[in-house]
Amino acid sequence: MSKRFDGRVAIVTGASRGIGFAIAQRLVAEGAQVCLTARKPEALDEAVDSLGGAEHAIAVAGKADDTEHQQEAVTRTLETFGRVDMLVNNTGINPAYGPLIELDHGVARKTFEVNVLGALAWTQRVHRAWMAEHGGAVLNVCSVAGLKPAPGIGYYGATKAMLTHMTQELAVELGPTVRVNAVAPAVVKTQFATALYENNEDEVASQYPMQRLGVPSDVSGAAAYLLSEEASWVTGQILTLDGGVALTGGV
Repeated sequence: MSKRFDGRVAIVTGASRGIGFAIAQRLVAEGAQVCLTARKPEALDEAVDSLGGAEHAIAVAGKADDTEHQQEAVTRTLETFGRVDMLVNNTGINPAYGPLIELDHGVARKTFEVNVLGALAWTQRVHRAWMAEHGGAVLNVCSVAGLKPAPGIGYYGATKAMLTHMTQELAVELGPTVRVNAVAPAVVKTQFATALYENNEDEVASQYPMQRLGVPSDVSGAAAYLLSEEASWVTGQILTLDGGVALTGGV
């Protein structure tokens, strides 16, 4: 595998498992050093070990929307690795399932604070600490649910729709020194998405032209491209990773 991220450093949020860990794993495999964040210290420690230990990765545990946690992660990354070239805003929550008309407002606020304000806050902190002067690349993990109606997960989709627009807005504001792009996956086989395919995976997969659901490596490869210098003329783009399901009317 190429080493196109040699000498570069990334912060990846929500990276103890699933898509976030797969992206961190791909970046490390191509030469990067990474700071992983997530809520559970034990899971983060296991992730760091599997990436080869402190030479390649550090972990900072905390809630993605906690401003003190955000600052600690940025500070420790700079102290340990000396720079922050890449930010991956992967953390997302979806505590509500059902129609918007029945949505609890407290749940809605929390989801917005993590999925939207959290991603913006991480970007602001990394930009002020490093990227404003040195440049860099930001990747937001959005969702196909943010591109079209998604019954049952409509509010989650609404937050991802805002993150999609925010990706484009930041790309305009932060160019030419910082590129900002996003990936928008459909159902990927992770613990986060289990409820969307558990006990009926074959039926769900049959709606996809590719006849299968996504796996984390489907996202990590695309993420690595958008973060790399190969995409040096790409900004404000939302790369849909959906196995073709949107073509058939699905999400």
